Amino acid sequence: MNKKRKIINVVCSIIFIFVFSLAVFKANKSENTLQVSSNGALSNQKIGWGIKRVENHAQPDLGSKNKELINKYEGIAIGNSDKKYVYLTFDEGYEAGYTPQILNTLKNNNVKACFFITAHFLNTQEGLVKQMLDEGHIVGNHTVNHKSMPDLSNEQIKKEVMDLHTAIYTKFGYEMKYIRPPKGEFSERTINYTNTLGYKTVMWSFAYDDWNENNQGREEYAKKKILDNIHNGAVILLHGNSKDNTNILDFCIKEIKNMGYEFKTLDEFQR
Repeated sequence: MNKKRKIINVVCSIIFIFVFSLAVFKANKSENTLQVSSNGALSNQKIGWGIKRVENHAQPDLGSKNKELINKYEGIAIGNSDKKYVYLTFDEGYEAGYTPQILNTLKNNNVKACFFITAHFLNTQEGLVKQMLDEGHIVGNHTVNHKSMPDLSNEQIKKEVMDLHTAIYTKFGYEMKYIRPPKGEFSERTINYTNTLGYKTVMWSFAYDDWNENNQGREEYAKKKILDNIHNGAVILLHGNSKDNTNILDFCIKEIKNMGYEFKTLDEFQR
């Protein structure tokens, strides 16, 4: 009898564990879809932006679903395939000592760029931000603390975006309108929500492994990577903490122009 009772207890325990695990799974799954509008729930599935390069300066494959989502919310990722326009952007989470040279190179080549900055960059390099604006560049929002937005609630996103927005406006009277999601991660919920805050999401159609300050000294590699993959409508992402980018920027800008491309600003973006 005791043996039979033990078997029953074991079976009941297994059933309990299964039912509990199933409930947890369903709860976690439901958290990935949040109600954000009267039109229904939008997916909070995290999207990590990526591209698939092709040869002969053809436009890369951004992934049909990702591109469809960016276009749905009127974001920017890649421009018109028939026009030799390129758009230069920099991510500036912090200052590594290279931005003054980058700005000087851009000025000498009459090229305007968009700099996506964090609160740390603003708080430690207010003079450089002012110089960006004074010299006609666009300053974009990279959020206060560079956190992955799908991991945040709408209220947390609002604080991450609008605290930086307010700080820039207070200091310079400048209204930011472009945002680059930290870590290149977003969801339909987050892109929809940042739209309601007045922001247009900007991704990219070219980037390379330039962000690691301990992996510099590869200038020829960097030149080849950039110039081999330039294409019509390219939205170029470079990191401002890269010594290689800083040293090769003048050469690359001149070569890109020699290849017949024209640098445009995000304000001039054409699909």
